[in-house]
Amino acid sequence: MRLAITLALAALAVTGCARQTELKPAPGNDLPPKPYGAATRPDADDLLDRPVQAAPERNVELRVRSEPREEDPFDLPPEG
Repeated sequence: MRLAITLALAALAVTGCARQTELKPAPGNDLPPKPYGAATRPDADDLLDRPVQAAPERNVELRVRSEPREEDPFDLPPEG
């Protein structure tokens, strides 16, 4: 009995995750006004696009194993 209820709740949760609808402002709210100098007012999809500066792509290789560090002449102990 418990297993059936658990499976039913899990199936209900999973089906709710796959639902996709067009984004709209909440009732009584409106999208932000047109930015200064822009030709058109952005819609919800335009507002959700992240600019490149917000999520830059990596341009360096990640290390896959540890390697000894090179000697750093500026890595000095604190004066004291």
